[in-house]
Amino acid sequence: MARAPYNTLVIPYIVENGLVKYCVLLREDMKVWQFIAGGGEDDEAPIDAAKREAIEETGILGFKSFREIETKTYVPTKYFKNARELWGDKFVIPVHCFAMETYDKNIMLSDEHLSYLWLAYEEAENILHFDVDKTALYEIDCQIKYNRRAQEKYE
Repeated sequence: MARAPYNTLVIPYIVENGLVKYCVLLREDMKVWQFIAGGGEDDEAPIDAAKREAIEETGILGFKSFREIETKTYVPTKYFKNARELWGDKFVIPVHCFAMETYDKNIMLSDEHLSYLWLAYEEAENILHFDVDKTALYEIDCQIKYNRRAQEKYE
């Protein structure tokens, strides 16, 4: 299988008793907190790669919802082994971001991560290492709050 020229970022979250919690993972190799991240394979669509990565890294099989969000960024290819052989003269690849609402908090970590935490927005934002994770977190948290306010108007 060939590595596709893009990355994915997936934010797992759960709503319990009206409270939203986000799952952050401690990356084994860099010892930093992040969301689920990974790449596509061959001609795999970004959403399919994101779902596969979510399952591989957390063991979560049931999604209440899984959707692409608007946060966009790029990552330099220098961080990928054999980038020149794989992608020629590409110097950056896009990162597609997704939000995944799940039914439960039971995680079965892959070898890529050492630990995980379910945190409220402020706690998650403070612990995350990468700016793209923080930006995507802000977007999904705003969407959840906006949707709640809109729903309350009609109740």
